[in-house]
Amino acid sequence: MDFSLTEEQTLLQESVDRFIQNDYEFDKRQSFANSELGFSEDNWKMFADLGWLGIPFSEADGGFGGGPVDSMLIWEQFGKGLVIEPFLATVILGGGVLRLAGNADQKAVYLAGIIDGSRHAALAYVESQSRFNLSDVTTSATKEGNYYVINGAKSVVLNGPRADFIVVVARTSGEQRDKDGISLFLLDAKAEGLSRRDYPTVDAFRASELSFENVKVESDSMLGEAGAGFSILQRVIDEATLAIGSEAVGCMEKLYKDTVEYCKQRQQFGQPIGKFQVLQHRMVDMFMEHEQSKSLMYMAAMKLEEGYSEESQKAVSAFKVQIGKSGKFVGQNAVQLHGGMGMTDELNIGHYFKRLTIIDTLFGNADFHLERFGSFT
Repeated sequence: MDFSLTEEQTLLQESVDRFIQNDYEFDKRQSFANSELGFSEDNWKMFADLGWLGIPFSEADGGFGGGPVDSMLIWEQFGKGLVIEPFLATVILGGGVLRLAGNADQKAVYLAGIIDGSRHAALAYVESQSRFNLSDVTTSATKEGNYYVINGAKSVVLNGPRADFIVVVARTSGEQRDKDGISLFLLDAKAEGLSRRDYPTVDAFRASELSFENVKVESDSMLGEAGAGFSILQRVIDEATLAIGSEAVGCMEKLYKDTVEYCKQRQQFGQPIGKFQVLQHRMVDMFMEHEQSKSLMYMAAMKLEEGYSEESQKAVSAFKVQIGKSGKFVGQNAVQLHGGMGMTDELNIGHYFKRLTIIDTLFGNADFHLERFGSFT
């Protein structure tokens, strides 16, 4: 595989890195996270002005035609800064379904709004009983004339509090765990019959629990064909898994580098603790876990760049398994080497560890993806 970046990709990587270094200090990030909105509208507008919100979308849809490698580059840098803006929910999840399944009219309205930063999206797909099984859907959509009537509930809808529209995964036919019969709908966030309970997540993002009680949506609000939404959903979740896995790689790099610097300064028994051989070995192990994760990140991105296939799905699962294992190791050791202050709110170390812990559970944990990896022939 050729891992060299194009000139455009190098410029993209450098521009995101400059933003993190110059405009996204940890204290600023905390102030955004603790605000009523939960992120910075000014930063979101800047993302739109710089074209980052349009990277994954085709030029025909008003975007820049970027692929998985471009997404990887953005998310690795986002991980270094613990970026709190809802890029994942709006661009990768909600926008991803629109990109793959939306018709020309739907894209003209909704994708254009995502790209220029005027619309926020959310993907409602998780249910309380579904665990990591994307096909376990009990929320129903029943055809009534020119409408579908949605009933059910969705959990942990990322960016639910801010979303202008929601992509809802509902069952139009089949049994509870059938892959066939799953459909995708565009729904206004203020639709009658839709109720919402908002809350902050442990890693400082915002999410909602949604309840649907006889919510009517017009038939032309369906994305793609009726009953054929599972394959679209699976692909979007795999692309999102690459994104958060790349974010985890950035988090791990920041953790091990900050830990090395701390161990050079912290004095014990008249010398820096970084001179103790046992701690040097620990920091080398942290570095190696990061490097192994980064190698699998490149492989997964390149496989997805070549096309969505069983081989690329297998690569994504391998990457997610590695992230789960390495993220836990790097996070735990960074906290331990910083001592008790490693988990205080004032220090960034604990916040990176929290994010790595949540990333392990998003879109399937290490155990789930290990089993999935083994299911491929």
